[in-house]
Amino acid sequence: MDSLTQIIVDIQDINFPRLATTSATSFALIAAAEIGDKSQLVCMTLASRHRAVPVIWGAVAAFAVLNTLAVVFGVAIASWLPDYLVAAAVALLFAGFGAHALLNHADDEGDGEVVEKTGHGIFFTTFLLITVAEFGDKTQLAVVALSSTTVPVAVWLGATLALAFTSGLGVWAGRTVLQRMPLNFLHKISGMIFILLAAVAAYQAYTAV
Repeated sequence: MDSLTQIIVDIQDINFPRLATTSATSFALIAAAEIGDKSQLVCMTLASRHRAVPVIWGAVAAFAVLNTLAVVFGVAIASWLPDYLVAAAVALLFAGFGAHALLNHADDEGDGEVVEKTGHGIFFTTFLLITVAEFGDKTQLAVVALSSTTVPVAVWLGATLALAFTSGLGVWAGRTVLQRMPLNFLHKISGMIFILLAAVAAYQAYTAV
């Protein structure tokens, strides 16, 4: 409740120059930390095989929720679940998507166009993958740290915009670079990326036990 009260006070007593400076600082720090991170790779691989808009909105929604939790609950968010359980869940989820991408080639006989899946399905797939993968990750912990020392609302705004920006870059890469590859090869690349991410998460789970 103290965190919520502080956020309400910050909103009521907004100093716009300070808000802009804090938001810009949060944007720069979080964007730099997230470039090349697993969430960006998730957006890239999903966008290479599905429509871009649901992927972007799914990512933005996930980051908005995660950043809100980080700002409201502070450091306590990282202690909700043991690190090894979170990492193990990420490993299983990524391994499942990786195996699906490697083994499911029912659409490979098509003309190479992106398969149009249900928008809601793509949205919730992206939301679930990123929410589980980024829970307690370094960027969320950075939001926790920043919001504990400066204006939480500005930190939330800057961090969410930064993560939306990096997700957009990932989607752009998936819709341009990867779309030039044959669909069969694209499935394999996507599957290998997810399997690699699953292996990293599994190692993190093992070392955290």
